[in-house]
Amino acid sequence: MPIGFRPATEADFDHVLDLSIRTMRAHLERIGRFDPARRRARMRQHFEARSLRLIERDGTVIGCLGLYDRGDRMELHSFFLEPALQGRGVGAEVFAALRASHPGRGWWIEVLKESPARRFWERQGFVLVGEQPHDWIMERGAD
Repeated sequence: MPIGFRPATEADFDHVLDLSIRTMRAHLERIGRFDPARRRARMRQHFEARSLRLIERDGTVIGCLGLYDRGDRMELHSFFLEPALQGRGVGAEVFAALRASHPGRGWWIEVLKESPARRFWERQGFVLVGEQPHDWIMERGAD
C-alpha cells in the first residue's frame, strides 16, 4: 500500500509529541539537550504554523514530518518514523513520495549532530552545506 500524507490536527498533537520524544530523546540526551518543555514548545510551534503532516500506510499513522515551502526549495523538519520501522527503507520511501509530490524542488533540512540521521540523508542525496552549534545543515538539489 502506498504512503499517504494528511495534515496534523490538534487531536494528533499528543501522539506526534510522544513520537518525537521516543525518536529523539536518546540523541538529545547524548548532547545534553533533552528538555521535555522545550520539545513540547518546538512541536507546538510547528502545529501553530500548520506545517506538520502525518505519514500513513494502510490507515495507520507511521510517522510525521513538517514542510515549509520556501519557493525554490522545501524545508523539511520533524521527520519522525515509528522506531520499529526505522532502518527498513520506509524513510527512503517516504522521501521519494515527498519528492514526487513536489517536483522540481530542492530540499533543505537541519540534522541533529551525533544523530545517525545524517547518513540516511546523505543516502537520499543531501550534502552538508553548513553547521550550527547543535545541527548540521544539509541540502539536496532539485530532481
